Amino acid sequence: MSLTRNRILNSPVIAAVKDDGELMQALSSECEVIFLLYGSLLNIGELTDRIHAAGKTAVVHIDLLDGLANREIAVDILLKFSRPDGIISTRPAMIRHARHAGLLTIQRAFIIDSMSVGNLIAQIGTGKPDFIEIMPGIMPRIIAEIGKQTHIPLIAGGLIKYRDEVISALDAGAVAVSTSSQAVWEM
Repeated sequence: MSLTRNRILNSPVIAAVKDDGELMQALSSECEVIFLLYGSLLNIGELTDRIHAAGKTAVVHIDLLDGLANREIAVDILLKFSRPDGIISTRPAMIRHARHAGLLTIQRAFIIDSMSVGNLIAQIGTGKPDFIEIMPGIMPRIIAEIGKQTHIPLIAGGLIKYRDEVISALDAGAVAVSTSSQAVWEM
């Protein structure tokens, strides 16, 4: 099992950052894993370097990175300009390509109804992600249900703002939560 994968499995709270100010806070927080939810082709190398210099794990949400097309070659370009530890994407083909390139992969899924649960179950066979990030993360019953069906470690993300929501997600079977709420980064 890779060091990056182990770090996520042993880090119940992941800092999800959307700008430079949040990144500064995350770098000085107890969080060992940082999800970069912003950046561009021009600055992604510098952002991941800052995370690594702080001794933390950098996972880039490749779908949100400015300057890249939503095609598999985006993974190759990201690797040329940066050295992330992993990527997040909603696209199974992107996940598959990143996995073959040796990156840790997290497939993000927005769960809005039972059809989206079924779509997620069908899609994971294509990308075979290391983790699945369920959004919103405040649905313990759904976290437990998807965990039983996929047997892939789950990360709960989105709308998590309070300690009791973190505990509920972890109790439901999530291995971690990702949140931009700095109040829970120090749990």
